[in-house]
Amino acid sequence: MRNAFGYILGFLVFVAGIPALMWWVSGRPFPWAPALPWTLLALFLMIPGLALSIWSIVHMKKVGEGNPFDAYNHEVAPRTKHLMTDGPYRFTRNPMLVGIYIYDIGVLIWLQSWWPIAVFAVEVILLTLQVHSEEKRLEDDFGQEYKDYKKNVPRYL
Repeated sequence: MRNAFGYILGFLVFVAGIPALMWWVSGRPFPWAPALPWTLLALFLMIPGLALSIWSIVHMKKVGEGNPFDAYNHEVAPRTKHLMTDGPYRFTRNPMLVGIYIYDIGVLIWLQSWWPIAVFAVEVILLTLQVHSEEKRLEDDFGQEYKDYKKNVPRYL
């Protein structure tokens, strides 16, 4: 049950909640659809971004035997047992966040409003603080193995 809670919470916050907040601050009516080229560009980013995040979560669950959602040193679901260095983690240490950021940029393009950028900026700041906290925990959990991984794989891109 604890595993499911982490996934549901992640979906509610990152896939639904933050984009809903972006839409709300944009002042756009519901439903809102921009011109077709903008819609296609937005979907071109949103779908692969979401796919990258899902791939990262599935890979972490299968290979790492745990869940990524560890919010500011509060374990929301069981932590991974193995350091993730393959799959999407061979390109970036935070593929879930990269995927969410790509997804959110698609949402920003969809909304075509400046105000949601402030929501996105706050999200990036908070998640960067979370990443710094998580990196300290990973160094404690995996020691030199994580330090070597950190040297070879970028935090985001």
